[in-house]
Amino acid sequence: MKITVLGAGVVGITTAYYLARAGHEVDVYDRQSGPALETSFANAGQISFGYSSPWAAPGIPMKAIKWMFAEHPPLTIRPDGTLTQLRWMLQMWRNCTASRYAVNKERLLRISNYSRQCLEQLREETGIQYEGRRQGTVQLFRTQQQLDAAGRDMLALGEAGIRYELLSPADLVKAEPGLAASAHKFVGGLRTPDDETGDCHLFSTRLAEIARNMGVRFHYDTPLDALETQGGTVTAVRSGNRRLEADAYVLALGSWSSRFLKGLLRIPVYPLKGYSITAAIADATRAPSSTLLDETYKVAVTRFEDRIRVGGMAEVVGYDTRLDPRRQATLEMVVDDLFPGARKPGDVAFWTGLRPKTPDSTPIIGATPIGKLYLNTGHGTLGWTMSCGSGRLLADIISGRATEIRSNDLSVHRYYGSAAADTVAGATATA
Repeated sequence: MKITVLGAGVVGITTAYYLARAGHEVDVYDRQSGPALETSFANAGQISFGYSSPWAAPGIPMKAIKWMFAEHPPLTIRPDGTLTQLRWMLQMWRNCTASRYAVNKERLLRISNYSRQCLEQLREETGIQYEGRRQGTVQLFRTQQQLDAAGRDMLALGEAGIRYELLSPADLVKAEPGLAASAHKFVGGLRTPDDETGDCHLFSTRLAEIARNMGVRFHYDTPLDALETQGGTVTAVRSGNRRLEADAYVLALGSWSSRFLKGLLRIPVYPLKGYSITAAIADATRAPSSTLLDETYKVAVTRFEDRIRVGGMAEVVGYDTRLDPRRQATLEMVVDDLFPGARKPGDVAFWTGLRPKTPDSTPIIGATPIGKLYLNTGHGTLGWTMSCGSGRLLADIISGRATEIRSNDLSVHRYYGSAAADTVAGATATA
């Protein structure tokens, strides 16, 4: 089968790899000049199979109000003047219940745990290297309230068969010796020892080369203007004066997926703006060993070979990609608070990206009401974590094979309840 994949971020590339592995003829198209140059370029560097939690959770609406007045808010909301933003926020608010959190948490852990297995197999088959470390993730709690709330997540982890450890302040230092100077600031931590770290851009670039050697064709600097449909089925992708035809089409455009489908299919994927800084290590003994997540500031600190990546925060501000120096100050404050003296001062690379977020935090994977059109998008802050599992799932779905985990609740149909809902037959979607 000839398949066109739209998007060359980590999700699009892993999808192309698994489709080629299944024997399909694959073409990948992207507007950028190379692989993984947008959201996958400088993310937090964590592959958090165990720390896969919905942003929509009980208590978040009240916390969001308090964060409005915080000096270093983990979440910022600024109206972008669109009905899309209001609709998405309302849907997210509806998911901030204990029952919806449990459903969404189970979905995320199901995909993430499967993705862990797929990544392990991928490494064995290809030998891919990406500055990876397999030393787990530690979630840091500064208050007893945060520690108590972790009980809900530990229950879900146990039910999903994912290993975890509850750490005392002394245990934190044993797990992460670099915390010796700051461990007194924490009441405890939650460690998921099977989590990993690495450079997502490096992973994506090397996997794209592996896929290319398998026959996948990558087409960069290619404008993606619209989908053409006839009778409710995609007939081509319009790119400038060209028509790109295939037997099936996979949309993996991240935050741009919903805009690209405007007028054809409504999907609740909204950009969640995040930031990162990357700094050289000054003192390895004071630096992290793996990834730590500061629950208070929602910031992750990750160790690469000779660099530290600090990423996090979320801004609900539309497609604004301007760099806000206040966010850099927050990221620098967190890493210096946790690991004083670990990084070299001054030379810091500051970056921002748009994570494609669904209101229930679960990605959209599978077929759509539009014939020949499949989605693999909406992974939010867990794109790399869930990429291998998502790509393999979709490859199995397109190939007509039974999936290795349950996938019938992951497609866009969960939002509409009907295969025919919210479509405009014969329409053309424009970006």
